[in-house]
Order: sequence, then structure tokens, then C-alpha cells
Amino acid sequence: MKLLVVGSVAYDAIETPFGKTDKILGGAGTYISLAASYAGAQPQVVSVVGGDFEKENITLLENHNIDVKGIQIKKEEKTFFWSGKYHNDMNSRDTLVTELNSLGTFNPIVPDAYKNTEYLILGNLSPVVQRQVIEQMTTRPRLIIMDTMNFWMDIMLDELKNTIAMVDVISVNDEEARQLSGEYSLIKAAKAIRKMGPNIVIIKKGEHGALLFDETQVFYAPALPLEEVFDPTGAGDTFAGGFAGYLAKSGDISFANMKNAVIFGSALASFCVEKFGTERLQNLTKEEIYDRVLRFVDLVNFDYKVH
Repeated sequence: MKLLVVGSVAYDAIETPFGKTDKILGGAGTYISLAASYAGAQPQVVSVVGGDFEKENITLLENHNIDVKGIQIKKEEKTFFWSGKYHNDMNSRDTLVTELNSLGTFNPIVPDAYKNTEYLILGNLSPVVQRQVIEQMTTRPRLIIMDTMNFWMDIMLDELKNTIAMVDVISVNDEEARQLSGEYSLIKAAKAIRKMGPNIVIIKKGEHGALLFDETQVFYAPALPLEEVFDPTGAGDTFAGGFAGYLAKSGDISFANMKNAVIFGSALASFCVEKFGTERLQNLTKEEIYDRVLRFVDLVNFDYKVH
């Protein structure tokens, strides 16, 4: 049931057509952990923050059964900060500010109590940092999931490929899958990425859902049509956290169960976009989540009669 989460715990400032925020809680590690907690997993976070990180945010994580002993606090430094502005279509955005701060020199230290955790998810960080975490594990986790982005493909492709070769599942969006593989067809892209090492490839398509690939099978989960998308920040990380948390809780890493995990992750991501930042993820109920999952099932379930 325990899930080791490595990723940024950060502050964001976000502007969308629906409004704007001052500094609010963000970061891949935060979204992943909160989402995984709703699956019944017990997230253990390895990250770093500065002395400006509010104690109330640590308490928020702890209240979601998230183990925060692996979060380093560098009191003389500031917390990673990102600010962005979304365009009217909500699919594109401009980064206004990126301040690495404490994350810029992040040396991940996996506490001894975490080193035998069977499930590991590596949020979007330098592939060198991701690999350092894997190498600190006493025993290889049963399942290693990683997220990455085109930035690392641009500046350290060889390092990225070295890390990809060590994982079981990789999660990228469609643009990143095409860049990493050199293939336009997403089916061909998934095959090419699988040859790099991972047995499972997840290709996220934003408002158009997600694809799950193994050697012979493909599963497609649509995105739930929503009346309004308020803030898409963190939706991909929320999806990944729900996916990883579901697998860690169930202990079943078959392709059939990964289909369920994709739906669970998609359901949580659909909540994430309804408010700014992590706000919607802070107080979900089991009933809300169950109802949302059933909406996904209804979306694709039908009886076909041959005449």
C-alpha cells in the first residue's frame, strides 16, 4: 500500500480566463501524493522546500495520510516557484516566472524507512535526480513509474534515455511521445518508447483522454466532458498519482487492472481542473470519487446489438 513519491513540492501563481491567484500550493509531488492518498495508498514523499514553506501546507499533506519525513527543509533558501498564464483555449500557456530556488540543488535523500517500498513514482524532475532515487533503493521496487517532459529531451536526452531504461511505466503527453520516439503515429511512438525499456507506455492527450500500451494491447480512456475547465495545472500529475496509488493499494499490476487505474486517475484529474491548484483535491469525499468513476464507466459502456 505504500507508494514512494519523488517530485517537487512548490508554490504556483496561476492566471486563467477565470481569474488569478497569488502563491498557492503546487508541485508535481504534491498533486501526485494527494491523488494517491484518495486511492487508499500511503504516499511517502521525497522532495525539498525552503524556509518560506508554510507549516499549514505540511499539515495538509499529513492530514491526507502522506508521510512527509522525506521532505528536506532548507531554511536559508526559498521554495520552488512557478507562475503561468493560460490562453483562452486552456490548452496552451505562457510561463511567466520560474524560480528553481531550493530545487535547483536538490539532492534526493531517500530515508531508510522508504528504501524497500514496492511502488515508486518519479515525478517530472531531472532524469539524473530520478536515477539517483532508483539507485538508493535497497531492493528494486515491484513497479517504477516515471513522468518526464520535452525540456529534458531538449537538454539531456542521453541521461533521460538512461533513466527510461530503468523503469516499468513511463507517462508522457502526445507531443512528448512524438519527440522522444521520432514517430508521429502514437502507436508507433509507443512501440519505439517500449524498446527503450518500459513495458508500459501511457500517452496523455489532455482534454482527449489517455492511451495505455503494453506489447500487444491498447486501452483508451476518454476525458470526461466538463462544462468548465477552471485550471488545468497539475491535471497530468493528478492522473499519474491516481494511477500509481490505485496500483499500490490493489497490489495488482496486470494490464487489466491498469485499465482501472487509468480510469481512477482520469476521474481525479477531472476534479483537479475544476478549481485553482490543489484546492479541489484537498477535500474530496469517497462518494464524489465513486460517482465520478461511474460517470466514466457510463461514458464508454454500451450494449451493441447485431441485427
